[in-house]
Amino acid sequence: MSQHQITSPDQLAALYPNPIAPASIAKEIDHVDANYAALIAASPFFVLATNGPDGLDCSPRGDQPGFVMVRDAKTLLIPDRRGNNRLDSLKNILFDPRIGMLFLIPGYGETLRVNGVAVLSSDPELCRRFEMAGKLPACVIVVKVESVYFQCSRAVVRAELWNPAKHVARGVVPSAGTILRDITARDAAVETFDGEAYDKALPERVKATLY
Repeated sequence: MSQHQITSPDQLAALYPNPIAPASIAKEIDHVDANYAALIAASPFFVLATNGPDGLDCSPRGDQPGFVMVRDAKTLLIPDRRGNNRLDSLKNILFDPRIGMLFLIPGYGETLRVNGVAVLSSDPELCRRFEMAGKLPACVIVVKVESVYFQCSRAVVRAELWNPAKHVARGVVPSAGTILRDITARDAAVETFDGEAYDKALPERVKATLY
């Protein structure tokens, strides 16, 4: 493999000789305009990329469309909804405030990419803006936007991501309980996890702890 390893920009240029289309550059701006704000408002899901002392991390974030608030053209507000309390993303932001966000909109081919720097705020007034089911987020991620641009639909189209006929049925891939059972079974010092009981209780547990 080493003889084919790409190690320089010139090697890349030789593999990708076509010039960048003007639209690929023009679509990137340093703020959230009305069109990009509409995409954020329509999105119920994004992936948050962060960097920490142990490396990179990507975390799924989801809620009702509009859960990411555009405070102004340079600022996004993101409630940190209830999760597993590993706090990987939040600890990473404390280490390195640079973040990347990839928004998806069901049924919409293009995705939206936002890059910026983030801080964490536990301001009670700010948290109250994101009250859901009578509960407040523990903190809000405040993002200073540095670049915003849409990604073309090729990846989503190739994946047929929004095609219901392509959805994977339960039982085709390992369940969460199966994964936990098999991992713990490899360690003689750890009691084997009851994967079946975990899977049975999971839907109601998720429903009861969304917020």
